[in-house]
Amino acid sequence: LKPAYLSSLIIAPLLGVASVAGILLPKDIYPSAELQQAFIANDVVNLFIGLPILLGSMWAARRGKLIGLLFWPGALFYGLYNYLVYLLAIPLTIMYPLYLGIVVLSLYTIIGLVASINGEAVKQRLNGRVQERLAGAVLVIFGILFLLLALGSMISALINQTPITTSEMALLVVDAIASPAWIIGGILLWRRQALGYVGGAGLLFQASMLFIGLIAVLILQPLLIDVPFSLTDVVVVLIMGLICFIPFALFIRGILKSLKTIP
Repeated sequence: LKPAYLSSLIIAPLLGVASVAGILLPKDIYPSAELQQAFIANDVVNLFIGLPILLGSMWAARRGKLIGLLFWPGALFYGLYNYLVYLLAIPLTIMYPLYLGIVVLSLYTIIGLVASINGEAVKQRLNGRVQERLAGAVLVIFGILFLLLALGSMISALINQTPITTSEMALLVVDAIASPAWIIGGILLWRRQALGYVGGAGLLFQASMLFIGLIAVLILQPLLIDVPFSLTDVVVVLIMGLICFIPFALFIRGILKSLKTIP
């Protein structure tokens, strides 16, 4: 796991610098009002949610906690998802290499980390202790839903010549890219494959953190920029999030029931 620790210790400060720069220098980092509206609140969320979950997962894994080891790829995927949107939406600026570095290093670390985990040992510990079918079904359903919504929105905008902002298009593209990971992870978990146990916890963790982060963004936006607060949006996201939070909580309970040291 040493390469994963080293690359994660590079990702963490990059993420922190990118977030702080966006908060303190919004007009320099985001040249348009549309980009400021899309990303300033998200920078706060990345700083206070994205960075802590990465460092917390690393710290728990370092102490030999299985839950930290399984959540670590999910925390990296959370950062990868977010900064891929930045990479696609924001014009070439001095921050672009930073975003690119976070995306490339996160992808490299996720692959190396998952490949390093003893999947069969994790399966032996978690088999029968987690709700594989429920968690797998939720991941597949969310993956298919977000994929169809992303593709449908892009096709509809193209056919109807409907204007769509750069940040919205970037988010749709990232959803289309990320959704297959949820679908594949859900299928593997449903079938009780070793890789499904390794990836399932991280994917549920990442999806849950995305919902929590989105709720935080919706609450922060009216405080940071001139947009109205929408209670309806918050409630809708919360209800959707609960569909993910429940199997995630059950998965955590199953992990905690198993032995708590890394095999």
